[in-house]
Amino acid sequence: MGVRLPGPGPGEPPPATLSVVVLRGSDPVGEGGPGLPGPGPQPLQRLVALHPASINNQTLSAPCGCPCSYPNRVARGSRDDNSPQEPWHLRNMISKSRWKLLAMLALFLAVMVWYSISREDRYIELFYFPVPGKKEPCLQGEAEKMVSKLFGNYSREQPFFLQLKDYFWVKTPSLYELPYGTKGSEDLLLRVLAITSYSIPESIQSLKCRRCVVVGNGHRLRNSSLGEAINKYDVVIRLNSAPVAGYEQDVGSKTTMRLFYPESAHFNPKVEDNPDTLLVLVAFKAMDFHWIESILSDKKRVRKGFWKQPPLIWDVNPKQIRILNPFYMEIAADKLLSLPIHQPHKIKQKPTTGLLAITLALHLCDLVHIAGFGYPDAHQKKQSIHYYEYITLKSMMWSGHNVSQEALAIKRMLEIGAVKNLTYF
Repeated sequence: MGVRLPGPGPGEPPPATLSVVVLRGSDPVGEGGPGLPGPGPQPLQRLVALHPASINNQTLSAPCGCPCSYPNRVARGSRDDNSPQEPWHLRNMISKSRWKLLAMLALFLAVMVWYSISREDRYIELFYFPVPGKKEPCLQGEAEKMVSKLFGNYSREQPFFLQLKDYFWVKTPSLYELPYGTKGSEDLLLRVLAITSYSIPESIQSLKCRRCVVVGNGHRLRNSSLGEAINKYDVVIRLNSAPVAGYEQDVGSKTTMRLFYPESAHFNPKVEDNPDTLLVLVAFKAMDFHWIESILSDKKRVRKGFWKQPPLIWDVNPKQIRILNPFYMEIAADKLLSLPIHQPHKIKQKPTTGLLAITLALHLCDLVHIAGFGYPDAHQKKQSIHYYEYITLKSMMWSGHNVSQEALAIKRMLEIGAVKNLTYF
């Protein structure tokens, strides 16, 4: 409160306004302030008159007689509009807490970044192999040592392609039906093998060490610029109807082998393949033999028994055709996917041509690399699974392929070093 002094006399300055500070036996702001007695009732009160210009930072005498400084203090019950509502020590505590919280958050982010980088490095180490500027050294038998961990009793004595002599002169009994054997299809197969071949080109057989790459159809090949590197391999294996024309920069132009089945055969193979490309038929059912026979022998075309209409006119040289040994389908299903060979027809699962091609390459080659394998993540439902067409993962729902299980099988191959990846998986 303020007290006005009596008016000035002649020649005297105007009177000053008195500010009254009520002092009790405690801190005006909080109990037990610095330089003040502790809490408790104090009957003594004093009125102190100060000039308004010097009210701030004045040294007053407390009831105990000790000098105390009251910077910017106001009387109990009053409020200074220019001062914050929180006490100064509370503001300091809040400020310190904020800095501690920010420091902890920064430390947490640093740890997460380090962990992410370390995982990415491990991921790249296992599942990504950068394309070397020069040819990687090829050691004969290198793949054979690694693959024995996958297939157990590993052997290269099994023929890659079916031969006429095994079904004509000596009828080799097969334990399983297609696609894991030829049981029940021997007579039909005889007619097909009579007009096709089984040999491996001399250009591949003569190699002391075979460097192979299996080119998948995955979207990760798009804008990869791997074409030149792919063309440098001794053997380039492609799948189904994946095109080359128009995509040479990313997938190359060389094709040593192409694995296919009737529904996946390209309608114009001469455009997409080289003149000496081996076209390897993967037979999933007996109707596949009917189809290839009708094409090569120019018989009445087979139109039924396919989930998709295969080509009715197919301009190929019969000597380019090979029939894949079902043995490789069997070991891919059994050893890599742990699938039962005997399955009910309605729920029959089988390996994809991609996994089958890798299995074949591991038996044929000394060094095996892969590119374009892997599917989009589950949350990327609209991402195309192919580099050349828009088709989503939904299309694989009723295909009879367990893509999740195959992904685990390929990751295992990458982990043990049986194959290396030119694209991330």
